[in-house]
Amino acid sequence: MVENLKTTRYRNGDTIPYFSDNTQWQNSETGAFCDYNNTPSNSSTYGRLYNWYAIFNPQLCPEGWHVPFQSDWETLIDYLGGEAIAGGKLKEAGMLHWLAPNTGSNNSSGFTGLPGGCRTYGKFKDLGYRGYWWTFNIYYGSTDGIFWSLYYNNALINQGSSYRNSCFSVRCVKYK
Repeated sequence: MVENLKTTRYRNGDTIPYFSDNTQWQNSETGAFCDYNNTPSNSSTYGRLYNWYAIFNPQLCPEGWHVPFQSDWETLIDYLGGEAIAGGKLKEAGMLHWLAPNTGSNNSSGFTGLPGGCRTYGKFKDLGYRGYWWTFNIYYGSTDGIFWSLYYNNALINQGSSYRNSCFSVRCVKYK
């Protein structure tokens, strides 16, 4: 997809719960989404933020699409020249949404990665500074989910892991 997911429903029509309360996030073991800072207008630009339980539901993406696997991200990153420079090729160029200096950004991939921030431990952070995207995979030897992130001050793309109640952006990938 060319933008972050914004859906509030699974493709079977079921509603994805919206959690605005920090306690709900901390105790949730079900799929949920939020808008950054609980402000719906942020989602029109940056997409919605989903917890790992939502991305693990095969109904999250539209028919014929899926949450990317680790291997999908690795293929894309390798194609773009590796982790040290792929981030710049994935980021939206300029500083309309990214804070200065938005190092290395040229969006030559057409991905137009935006710094939609995240929600971890119930708190919102990094809008304008970082973009985070889930993979469908679990971090090796743990129960944490894997994500990839882009930064305002370098051209890297970096892999990380986070507990399942963290909320990150999602890009769906079309099945071949």
